[in-house]
Amino acid sequence: MAVKLKLKRVGTKHKPFYRIVVADERWSGKTGSAIDVIGTYNPKVNPKLINIDKEKAEEWLKKGAIPTEPVSRLLKTLQK
Repeated sequence: MAVKLKLKRVGTKHKPFYRIVVADERWSGKTGSAIDVIGTYNPKVNPKLINIDKEKAEEWLKKGAIPTEPVSRLLKTLQK
């Protein structure tokens, strides 16, 4: 079972809001639950609001979790 860091959309129509979750790579986000929630992302506010628990993210990355492309971009913006 490969584990990935993914974005789960929880906002309404035209108001996206995302949770950054740890989930099985086969998990679609619409059914079932994620393994862990490590943060949130709100692209609608200016500047974009990114909240990630760095300790949890590092812990999951050490365990072998693979971030998806959008999540890896968010992690890189936090490091700056």
